[in-house]
Amino acid sequence: MLDLLKPLEKCKLTLKNRLVMPPMATSKSGEDGKVSKDILDYYNEKSQGGFISLIIIEHSFITVDGKASDRQLSVAEDNVVEKLKELADVIHKNGSKTVMQINHAGSAASKKVTGHSPVGPSVIANPRVGNVPKELTIEEIKVIISEFVEAARRTKEAGFDGVEIHSAHGYLLNQFFSPLTNKRTDEYGGDIYGRIKIHLDIIKAVREVVGEAFPILLRLGGSDYMEGGITIEDSKVASIAFEKAGVDMLDISGGFCGYVIPGNTSQGYFSPITSAIKEVVEIPVILTGGITEVSAAQKLLAEGKTDLVGVARAIYKDSNWAKNAIESLK
Repeated sequence: MLDLLKPLEKCKLTLKNRLVMPPMATSKSGEDGKVSKDILDYYNEKSQGGFISLIIIEHSFITVDGKASDRQLSVAEDNVVEKLKELADVIHKNGSKTVMQINHAGSAASKKVTGHSPVGPSVIANPRVGNVPKELTIEEIKVIISEFVEAARRTKEAGFDGVEIHSAHGYLLNQFFSPLTNKRTDEYGGDIYGRIKIHLDIIKAVREVVGEAFPILLRLGGSDYMEGGITIEDSKVASIAFEKAGVDMLDISGGFCGYVIPGNTSQGYFSPITSAIKEVVEIPVILTGGITEVSAAQKLLAEGKTDLVGVARAIYKDSNWAKNAIESLK
């Protein structure tokens, strides 16, 4: 029976326990997106004692066109790598492993932030923010794929333990996956395999650059919880394809609903998605969603609903949460 203290061993990303700090935007980077003292101090504080086995860094933009907000962390240029190394080192010295999450906001980006008109799979308003994007051409999609690849290369060069591709919370890859926003009739639209073609192209190209040993994670918006949107059945099909393409771990959250389910405040509210996905894949799955109590984390693991537990807001509010949780189980 799984519990928080059990190591994760049969995976490229081996972990000493089952506790993960998922990505949470802090808006603490420098104006240029570089790692700042504030960012270093924040992650140093959260990783003290190494009680969290894995810390996933907040979503970082792969290109200015895909920047989601001011003071968002950048992985868009080679000149950020040196400071990113400092960030990885701080976390490693405290005893935790760390992965960078790389992202393109697509139609969730604002011209006020990027200086450019937002882009997306189709000319359809983003259900979360209302922006109507310009439809990407095939050539522009290829450029974005290469930008994900370059961001992954920088992540590896900076000494991180893996890279996480962001396809949740209404950002670009979520927009391609969701039938709400992808109405394309070319190879990047249509059925579910068309809608995840960009994901599969990115996974394949990233793997070629980072090598077989480097862990690739994917954060999946497993359901939009909106009529006509992504369903859990869609995500089961997609997850099988992602595993086959070379993803080593799936990090489950929401789609256009964001990181919440309206009206659901239960502990681990995304567990119906992780439970369904665990039935069809062999790779580890991370569950997030309103988990604030150690007993709830233990119960979700014991019931086989997940392989790893992501605790976000509780750790954000209390930097001793992980220490107290782990020590309470010993």
